[in-house]
Amino acid sequence: MHPLPEPASLPSLLLSSGGWRPEWGRTRAGGMSRAGGMRPPWNQERAPEERLPSATEPGRQWSMVRRMLTAGLLFSLLLGFSLLLVYIFRSCGPGPCMTPVCWDLLARYLASGNTSVAPCTDFFNFACGQAKGTDYSFQALAEENKKRLRRILEAPGSWHLGSGEEKAFQFYSSCMDTDAIEAAGAAPLRQVIEELGGWRISGNWTSLDFNRTLRLLMSQYGYFPFFRAYLRPRPTPPYTPVIQPARPRWMKCVEETGTFFEPTLATLFVREAFSPSTQSAAMELFTAIKNALVSRLRRIPWMDEKTRKEAQNRVTQLQVKMGAPEWALKPSLARQEYNDVGPCPCQLLISPQLLLSPLTRLSGRQSVHPGRSLTNPFLALIQLGPSYLQSFLSCVRSLRARIVQSFLQSFPYHRWQVSPWGVNAYYSIPDHVVVFPAGLLQPPFFHPGYPRAVNFGAAGSIMAHELLHIFYQLLLPGGCPACDTRALQGALLCLKHHYETIPLPNGTFFNGSRTFLENAADIGGLAIALQAYSKRLLWHRGETILPNLDLSPQQLFFRSYAQVMCREPGTQEPQDPHSPPTLRVHGPLSNTPAFARYFHCPHGALMNPSSRCQLW
Repeated sequence: MHPLPEPASLPSLLLSSGGWRPEWGRTRAGGMSRAGGMRPPWNQERAPEERLPSATEPGRQWSMVRRMLTAGLLFSLLLGFSLLLVYIFRSCGPGPCMTPVCWDLLARYLASGNTSVAPCTDFFNFACGQAKGTDYSFQALAEENKKRLRRILEAPGSWHLGSGEEKAFQFYSSCMDTDAIEAAGAAPLRQVIEELGGWRISGNWTSLDFNRTLRLLMSQYGYFPFFRAYLRPRPTPPYTPVIQPARPRWMKCVEETGTFFEPTLATLFVREAFSPSTQSAAMELFTAIKNALVSRLRRIPWMDEKTRKEAQNRVTQLQVKMGAPEWALKPSLARQEYNDVGPCPCQLLISPQLLLSPLTRLSGRQSVHPGRSLTNPFLALIQLGPSYLQSFLSCVRSLRARIVQSFLQSFPYHRWQVSPWGVNAYYSIPDHVVVFPAGLLQPPFFHPGYPRAVNFGAAGSIMAHELLHIFYQLLLPGGCPACDTRALQGALLCLKHHYETIPLPNGTFFNGSRTFLENAADIGGLAIALQAYSKRLLWHRGETILPNLDLSPQQLFFRSYAQVMCREPGTQEPQDPHSPPTLRVHGPLSNTPAFARYFHCPHGALMNPSSRCQLW
């Protein structure tokens, strides 16, 4: 007998003999084979090769279906996520600012601009084509601040005033009372002249001669008593002198009240026009600008590493004064300026002889110590009335006393060189402090409710411009011996050539040798402000734009920068250290590649030149 073959080899054996087919071993419903007999015991367990086709085919099909379902699910998720992103970006994208301050700003922009001009051809006319006035933007802002002071001074009932503060309102009212001034005539002036020795015109002539009386009058009050006319050259050739037009009476009175009662008006102006939230927003803007400058200093090619670190340290150590001096933010300190009781700056005891010849007295026999009274004193208090002239002269004496005291006392803090309602920012080299008065951080340059593009483009570029004044010395010949002199000079020559190739409105060209420091600050300031704004857009949402202006946030940034420079062409003073207004717009903007990109300027257009300069 032959032994039974192994089950694994039996199928192959049967197939080779032709006597067996795989289906023969399959049972029907009754369990019998095709031959009618019972399945052999050794065929009840099939080999793996037999079971593979029937067992794995459904698994493969299910695996394919599962992969298709997974892919479909992932696709649906991606599609839904994409639609969600589109919805988010559409809903959170730049929407129009509909607040009253934004509508007012829109009206300003529409009134000054000329949108019929192509921005790539003449962006100055696009933004400032309708600007009028000798110094449109800054002068208009300065006049607006004076109007605000006028509203404050003409509504004393809306303020809780102390005795010293009331004097400011009384003086302003006296100045505006032209009927009383005309009724008094020359009598108040005659009284003053007689007290000083008299002139023949006063009716009480003494032995004192005319020149001595005039000298006494001018030394005590600092004013020339006769008719005075102010001449200024025409802003355009041939620069012939012309008499300045007279100011409105209210403006003269506001300016005089501000000069004599600055602490009082500073406190009231800041209280109304520069709230804590406005100050906080301005400081946030300045911090962003300062950080952008520190970051930009790392990439300046002409700086050596030591100079770079020193420059960054100077920026981080810089003090910033925003809005108003510390005393103006504290009403109790401001009241002491004109308090009739106790020591204060306006109550300095000072001798008339010192007023007559301060340089002689201070440098000669008389020694002066801060905080101590001077010999032969009189109390330099402000005494108002009964006439406007007497009030005015009393204020002059008090002001001169405070000026003298300021030279005799040392101050541990920076003395502001501008009134809080002024519009001029500045950098103080001795104190290493930069000052931005509250009067500058006003519409249309800054407002917490403005689109950020406006604040960064206008006020932000001004802040960056002032910060670059820290490094003026580096740009002068020999100012940075360790720097790459060749690279620095190349950047400066490129800048000079860049400005000289931009035509003025009359078709001529400008020699920028005298203004190259300010040109450098204009170009660098714009680049720093744009860098700070771009970072803001990257990390913050909720950007807005002005309604009905059809400008993107980036375009609005550049439009706001140009608005700061708006000024009627040909009205610039000959001694102005800045370039003409058209160059202050076209010079920096045409040197900025982002401007040409966002306004789609063709290559070779005025605002998209073939080459650009990199200084800062």
